Amino acid sequence: MLDYEEFRDLPHAVTLLGMSGVGKTVLSTSLRRSMSWFHYSADYRIGTTYLAEHILDNIKFKIMSMGDRFVADLLRSDSIYINHNISVDNLVPVSTFLGMYGDAGSGGLDKTTFLERQKLYWQAEIGSMKDVSRFISKSWQIYRCKDFINDASGSLCEICDPNDQDDPIMTGLAADTLILYLRAGDAYAEKLIKRAQSAPKPLFYNPEFIGPYLKDNPDSGAGIDPLAFARPLLPELVKFRTPRYSAIAKTFGFTIDAEELFDRSYGEQAAPLSDRFLTKLFNTVVRQAEQAQAAADNLARYVESCRKRHCERIGV
Repeated sequence: MLDYEEFRDLPHAVTLLGMSGVGKTVLSTSLRRSMSWFHYSADYRIGTTYLAEHILDNIKFKIMSMGDRFVADLLRSDSIYINHNISVDNLVPVSTFLGMYGDAGSGGLDKTTFLERQKLYWQAEIGSMKDVSRFISKSWQIYRCKDFINDASGSLCEICDPNDQDDPIMTGLAADTLILYLRAGDAYAEKLIKRAQSAPKPLFYNPEFIGPYLKDNPDSGAGIDPLAFARPLLPELVKFRTPRYSAIAKTFGFTIDAEELFDRSYGEQAAPLSDRFLTKLFNTVVRQAEQAQAAADNLARYVESCRKRHCERIGV
């Protein structure tokens, strides 16, 4: 039987699964700062690698469309250059490129452009998840980070088939990482929805979800306020994603309630530091492994992958 001390000392690699705003990035940041976990941000990887050229092209197009000949001539003659400032803590360029469907006069995108960018993001997110295994190795080889946290996008459940035990994205992640679903209870989810509705941001939507909402709206987006279009989608998106998260966790990983993980009795330190996180994680996976064979198999596979990683690092 695996004891806590052995579990704590494993070279961990954990993939966080859950809706946007549930605390994946907050937890990842806490782990990075408290015990130097390597923080792999899917959206950072997407923005700096897979969408970087598209983001910069869009910025340049906007500048050239402003009608300012002085700036346009400088840019055209390569006298100035444009670059983004994407960081783990600043992913705004990714969101602004993804954009929202709606009237151009209100900052919206026409239907064709909106769907093209949705597809580009979908391809980029798949690429970012396929890179996880390589970055686990790099995090140790370059930075000597024993532990690794995959801060996956809230739309991870939408780029895979949650009910396919052989889904290539999830089997790839499960081969190297422990899949942990941060479940938002009803009250917690309601708070997240209200917060998101107060300031909707661009999101990736599975075509199966967004298609019906776009169907009867104008191709140009004319007359459609982007924020007004997005607000009512949020509660429906939660309903769409929740069973997908649950199916992934049941087949490939484990589930922990966000309320349990983020203990408000710690005040500003509600996000657990490394030791507290590993204690909660250990108790969760052991309990669920005792209750379901699939969870037991997932735990055994994960421990074996950690032990293999340890042996590779020490050259055994």
